[in-house]
Amino acid sequence: MMRKLLLIISLICPVFTYAQHKKTNPTTFDLLIGTYTKGKSKGIYVYRFYAEKGKLAYLNEIDDVSNPSYLTLSGDNKFVYAVNEDGKDGAVSSFTFDPKLGKLVFINKQSTSGADPCYVSVDKDQKNIFVANYSSGNLAVLPVNKDGSLAPVSQLIQDKGQGVNKDRQEGPHVHIAQLSPDEKYLLYSDLGTDKLNVMRYHASHPQPLTPADEPFVSVPGGEGPRHIVFSNDKKHVYLVTEMGSNVHVFDYDNGKLKETQSITLLRDGFKGKTAGAAIHISPDGRFLYASNRLDTNEISVYAIDPDNGKLIFSQRVTTDGKNPRDFAIDPTGKFLLVANQDSDMIFVYLIDKASGKLFRLAGGLEIGNPVCLKFAPAE
Repeated sequence: MMRKLLLIISLICPVFTYAQHKKTNPTTFDLLIGTYTKGKSKGIYVYRFYAEKGKLAYLNEIDDVSNPSYLTLSGDNKFVYAVNEDGKDGAVSSFTFDPKLGKLVFINKQSTSGADPCYVSVDKDQKNIFVANYSSGNLAVLPVNKDGSLAPVSQLIQDKGQGVNKDRQEGPHVHIAQLSPDEKYLLYSDLGTDKLNVMRYHASHPQPLTPADEPFVSVPGGEGPRHIVFSNDKKHVYLVTEMGSNVHVFDYDNGKLKETQSITLLRDGFKGKTAGAAIHISPDGRFLYASNRLDTNEISVYAIDPDNGKLIFSQRVTTDGKNPRDFAIDPTGKFLLVANQDSDMIFVYLIDKASGKLFRLAGGLEIGNPVCLKFAPAE
């Protein structure tokens, strides 16, 4: 009897161990896709991503969401917030999210008190969201209620000024609003004034944002700051510029920024039109990736020097589509997915763990005007 019992236990244990490994090291995720609702797209799409093989499978979608061009998830993955990039009638919408089914249910919608909101983020305690209004050049703060719904704008920060490019920098154009890892500061870029601004963040205050001691750093005129990413060790900030197509590297210390490097996304001798877009770091912190659009349509790959955070060029790879506005790296670090906005395609690339280089897998996912990719655990 004892021998039979031991045999049963020996058979069960490997299954149990594998299940526990899968739970602590998940390989299945939800991919949320934000779009412009023109052409083939109707709203936000949710796919299941299988990171063991880099495969996607349709789960769900929510229609009648106007131009959800950027999304963010709450820290507990129960809520999704999406901008509605609708010209002067800019708004942001909240949804409940069921990760098992990939299902979104609309909660409410609020004005962002600005035009063409293009970025949204939320703090870890889910007290406030932050929205970058591109065309009106202002930054909006909206409180989050306990049920995930949004209250009206509680603080609006209006930038002023212009840049040297009269066509693109006739006024301020706020493009990102992102908290520092410790959430003591919020950084926001202004494409129109060539500034990366720094604000102190006090989550519980009615007016939670105040200028930092050193309230901004500037990049060369006409570069147009766009998106940022913090290094995994929190000691560096990387900024991609849209018109300059450069990555600027900053040392970061308690809200203070000091530039240490600027490196181009462009090939030697390139003369065409260009527009830097998204920027992300691999989960292991060893490699940085940035997308470039218009006549380039590439992802550039850089190794990160662990001693000083500086970048070392590794690879440029075509995205096989038009205008890779966004991309995302799956949480396992095995795959990178690229959203080609103007060719309605998402492609999957295998990441070589040793070099960080990208190798495109066969096939792709056809989605109308994909412009934002976000991963979430598939509970």
